[in-house]
Amino acid sequence: MTVPDPLAWHGLIAGLVEVAHFVGPSGLAAIVEDSCARVGVGATILLVDHEQERLRALTRDLAGSPGPPRSLPVAASIAGRAFMTLTAVAAATDPPGLWMPIVNGTERIGVLEVRLPAGADPADPATVSGARLLAGLIGHLITSKTSYGDALAKARRSRPMTPAAELLWQLLPPLTFATDHFVLAAVLEPCYEVGGDAFDYTVDDGVARFAVYDGVGKGFPAALTTAAALGASRSSRRAGADLAGTAEAVDAALKSQFTDSRFVTAVLAEFDLHAGHLRYVGAGHPPPVLLRRGKVVRALAGARRTPLGVPGPTQVASERLEPGDRVLLYSDGITEARDAHGALFGLERLVDLVERHAADGLPIAETTRRISHAVRDHQGGPPADDATLLLLEWSEAAARRSVP
Repeated sequence: MTVPDPLAWHGLIAGLVEVAHFVGPSGLAAIVEDSCARVGVGATILLVDHEQERLRALTRDLAGSPGPPRSLPVAASIAGRAFMTLTAVAAATDPPGLWMPIVNGTERIGVLEVRLPAGADPADPATVSGARLLAGLIGHLITSKTSYGDALAKARRSRPMTPAAELLWQLLPPLTFATDHFVLAAVLEPCYEVGGDAFDYTVDDGVARFAVYDGVGKGFPAALTTAAALGASRSSRRAGADLAGTAEAVDAALKSQFTDSRFVTAVLAEFDLHAGHLRYVGAGHPPPVLLRRGKVVRALAGARRTPLGVPGPTQVASERLEPGDRVLLYSDGITEARDAHGALFGLERLVDLVERHAADGLPIAETTRRISHAVRDHQGGPPADDATLLLLEWSEAAARRSVP
């Protein structure tokens, strides 16, 4: 069978859109495989797990598959290279193949393995373009279908989540978002046991609003505290409150809902994507770090107040960013992670990794993934405390690196 021409690729995609209307999460792999087979192409979806360590094959029969599905390491496979770099990678196999990253917008979801007819050139521009369109549609379908069942959520897990982690992950936005000249990426560990840490962001009308939170305590009580803070923050923000008003709304919500003096440390910030003005409030949380041309400029410690839930005067500080600047927000679970000898991971090591990965030209989401794994390696496993990292960059080049 010959390689699909552009019309065949578009026909495949149109047909997939039609059949997808009446398919749930557990049927997604089957309709992709069947649609591709009609034009002589084999296809397998592999989803990245929550640890971002392995890519796990999505099978036709998720419930009845014998044994665990095929999986490939992100850090040591051709499929992983496509995921990490957001580029199409040809496979020198027989028959020839192509690994294409799957994203929804700029949120990395996994990779698509495309098996081409014998003799096909996986580097042919029309083939790469068709596979990119197919992977893009699959990314949208995965995102839209996930909430209608448990199959896709289960396929991304290597083990069960705690109730606290289940609650928090349902409240969080995707790990990555970009406009044409701004991108942010976050990571949250330990992904299956996280309790009190969280991040949030929204981008509307040329303004990015974002935050990191660290609720006092551990497990379900900490998750409930942070969930209340997230809810109060979003409610006040959507009602038109400014940063100070949002902080005060969280104060009031925590005081009214809990009687045991719960609090949340946080950084609340907003960034004008056109003018480059950053405004922020630090509420008992480690201050953000400003990086410029790959070097630390300073910690943003201009507006300090008590943790949210402990009412106090709220001041808002400001900073003027330059194109290409990065701002790093983190929780103390990153810098206070200890190795077997008690040595801290530390802010210096964290900043050094951000600087080195910036020089490598990696997608910003890959930078946060590698830093989270460096923390795991330093500690010899998942962090003992919740650890959150949110990295943003005001850069057209960074935004372009965030899509295939």
